[in-house]
Amino acid sequence: MNSTQGPPGMMWLAFAFMTVVMWGLYGICLHSGQLGMSDPENGRYKAFLMVGVAYFVTAVLAPALLLILRDATWAFPAKGLVWSLVAGLVGAGGAFCVLLAFGAKGSPAVVMTIVFAGAPIVNAIVAMSMHPPAGGLKSVPKLFFVGILMAALGGALVTLFKPNPAPKGSAPAPSQEVR
Repeated sequence: MNSTQGPPGMMWLAFAFMTVVMWGLYGICLHSGQLGMSDPENGRYKAFLMVGVAYFVTAVLAPALLLILRDATWAFPAKGLVWSLVAGLVGAGGAFCVLLAFGAKGSPAVVMTIVFAGAPIVNAIVAMSMHPPAGGLKSVPKLFFVGILMAALGGALVTLFKPNPAPKGSAPAPSQEVR
C-alpha cells in the first residue's frame, strides 16, 4: 500500500507532531554531543560527523532497504533527483550552521528558537513564490500575514525572555505549591 491509499485520516498529523518532537530535541542533543566531545576546538565537527553517520543509517540504508523490499525501480528522474539533492544540501547546511552558531557561543534555546520561528516564515514566502496562490497575493487571507507576524513575534519573545539556567553547582529553586 502506498502513502496515497488507505482510509482517510489524520496520520499525517501524528507524523508532523513526531517531527516537532524530534526536531525540538535536535538542537539540545546536538549541543550536548558537541560538548560531550570534550574538544572545544573540534567538538562541533566531530558531532556533525556523527550526525552524518546517523543520516547515512536513516537516510541511505533504511530507504534503500525499503526500496529493495518493495521491488521499486531505481529510476531517478532528473527533476526529482536534483530537488532531493538540494533539499539534502540545505538540510545538512542548516544543521552545520546550527553547530557553527553554537560554536560562536549561541545557546541552544536561542539558536533553535530563531531557527524554528524563522523557518516557517521562509517556507511560506518561498512556497508562495514557487506556487503562487490562485487570484494572486491579494487573495491571500489577512490572517495568513498575521500568522507570519505572530511566528516572528513568538520567536522574538521566546528568545528575549527565555529563562536562564541555574549556575552550575547550585540547588534548584524550590517549587511553589499551588493550593
